[in-house]
Amino acid sequence: MRILIAAAGSRGDIAPYTGLGAALHRAGHDVALATTDAFAPLVRAAGLEFRALPADPAVRGGGTGRRELMRDAAAFVTELGQGFADAMADGTDLLLLSATTAPLGWHLAEATGTPSLGVYLQPTAPTGDFPPVVTGARSLGRPANRLAGRFALRMADRLYTQAVAELRHRLRLPPLSPAATRRRQERADWPVLHGFSTALVPRPADWRPGLDVVGNWWPHHDPAARLPARLEDFLRAGPRPVLITFGSMAAGDGERLSGIAVAALRRAGLRGVLQAGRAQLAADGDDVLTLGDVPHAVLFPRLAAVVHHAGAGTSAAALRAGVPAVTVPVTADQPFWARRLAAIGAAPDPIPFASLTARRLADALGETVRQSAYTRAAAHGARHMATEDAAGHTLKAIARLGGG
Repeated sequence: MRILIAAAGSRGDIAPYTGLGAALHRAGHDVALATTDAFAPLVRAAGLEFRALPADPAVRGGGTGRRELMRDAAAFVTELGQGFADAMADGTDLLLLSATTAPLGWHLAEATGTPSLGVYLQPTAPTGDFPPVVTGARSLGRPANRLAGRFALRMADRLYTQAVAELRHRLRLPPLSPAATRRRQERADWPVLHGFSTALVPRPADWRPGLDVVGNWWPHHDPAARLPARLEDFLRAGPRPVLITFGSMAAGDGERLSGIAVAALRRAGLRGVLQAGRAQLAADGDDVLTLGDVPHAVLFPRLAAVVHHAGAGTSAAALRAGVPAVTVPVTADQPFWARRLAAIGAAPDPIPFASLTARRLADALGETVRQSAYTRAAAHGARHMATEDAAGHTLKAIARLGGG
């Protein structure tokens, strides 16, 4: 079966699909992953065909305010829609659509008659269990949570209005608004698999049929991969260190964050590894090492804790390794995942990025590393995650759609 996965966003929005795609390929399917040019090496390293999507979130303004985020998202979606159909070559038997690409992919599926399946990394359907994950809000109570969830979907529909109108015109489809399209998909119980663990977010009981939580799709990495020699030397030279990473967040803030990180580590009496990331963290010393990208699955089990921005992928990777976290959420869905880690006891209360200081970080690190309850909770989450088989569930869902 020829399967096309379409995903767009930052690295954390793409990497899980390389692992999913590789699993589908091992099961005998021909798999392509359509995403933006920056992630072509990730796609090809997983043994998948790469197809280019015409947008790049990294060139946006990068602001963290609500208005800036909405402006950047609308521009990104409009650009994405302008060339979306070009990446979808003829001959595809099944479309797997991320939350970002589904509002565009639905129209392509309609035009070509191609079956489609949602493969989401965040819960987007309204529920009384929690408010919309992208708002960063705390629970408003069940009725208000559901109302806020419906409002968030309406706001998302607005982001896609121009892109959808242009795409349907190009595909020679009659006009149909994003909101009307979404309602049509919901009435049809369009299937969506959610690639996160029930250890963090159990499936809400008030979700409609067709919405399932299957566990994480883990980013592909070479099983023979080894850590860099200098990192191995550092790990062996003393007690387990703490990793500090902000992933694709905090561009241009590296000098300030590096100073905070080093001061906090030394105040807490801990060794540390800084992952440069988009912020370009950097520091040198006998007790601190700076590195670039390394597979989380290889490094995380050898750490005392991970300080991170609470992106969905990093949050899951730390829990999978049985390692407690100190979360410093920046924007979007990060406060949601940070609170979920705290709720299961695998992290203390989040430190909002705007409130981050060396003292607050040192205090949180000292508490997290030295109180064994956090490590026990993380280990419990890891055992739960080990029972989940997201790729297997996906293959069964594909079989139900007629994909063998």
